Amino acid sequence: MPLMTLLLTLAALAAGALISLQAPINVSAAVALGHPLAGATLSFCVGTVALLLITGLTVRGSVDVGVLKVLPLTIILGGGLLGALYVTSNTVLTPRLGVAAVMALGICGQLLAGLLLDRFGLFGLVERELTPGRVSGALMVLAGALMVRFL
Repeated sequence: MPLMTLLLTLAALAAGALISLQAPINVSAAVALGHPLAGATLSFCVGTVALLLITGLTVRGSVDVGVLKVLPLTIILGGGLLGALYVTSNTVLTPRLGVAAVMALGICGQLLAGLLLDRFGLFGLVERELTPGRVSGALMVLAGALMVRFL
């Protein structure tokens, strides 16, 4: 395996671990603020400020904001709204199901949706086959997620 592939794989694992930290942090904020939506809102506000600062400091001249005039509304709003739904649902579900179950079920949902996105090449992505190995892997993740939740 090439070094870059290994590094990217480790980066993806680390990103997943950070998402596991995000859920209980947002729950703590929601409890302190008195409502799950308030915890999710705090998370998005801090994230927005952080991204604005990082973008302002690192992405000089390569961003074309004029393209916003022609982008479909689903693309402009979709990522943010889906992210808000994800963070809010994690904030609501984590105290009820536990971090491991929410993460396992969430990863499973992402994988199943990802297989469909790949299969049909949606959003301009490269089409990828639903091979027996990929489907079997997804079913094993589903079985693992259900085991984490119910056993």
